Amino acid sequence: MLNWYKDDNLAIDFSGKPLVATRYPMPSMSDDEIKSIKKYPFINRKELYVELTDIPNNITYAFTIPKGYCWDGATIPRMFWRLIGSKTAPEFLIASMIHDVLCENHNYVDYNRYFADKVFERLLFVAKVPAFQRWLMFHCVDNFQKLCKWGDDVKNKTIS
Repeated sequence: MLNWYKDDNLAIDFSGKPLVATRYPMPSMSDDEIKSIKKYPFINRKELYVELTDIPNNITYAFTIPKGYCWDGATIPRMFWRLIGSKTAPEFLIASMIHDVLCENHNYVDYNRYFADKVFERLLFVAKVPAFQRWLMFHCVDNFQKLCKWGDDVKNKTIS
């Protein structure tokens, strides 16, 4: 395992170096394929096993991001690009990929919204995103997800 980040609260480990790329429209592609690329321009080029450890609670979450997974980058409204940066900025790619996977699969981190958002923030830290931008992105993402009621799905979680 490749240790990507570790402090007293959180560890982020990958099976290897993430390999992400930009998808481009080609003349031979259908309109639907081009539409998909415009919506989700980034692709994970190899299967990536991820372990996220909540150190104080001694919990490790593990999941795999499949080769071919596509996402839109950091979901930053265009009007905030001057303040935060473009949604396609390279320093946001790995953090946005991991966070998008967690947003699509709340169960990967046992429905813990705040933990997923801290992982996002620490991945931005590793990518050398400046402190103010990280703080702003973390709080925007966290508050947006509160509005989307991430956490309410815990109430609906069935126990087998």
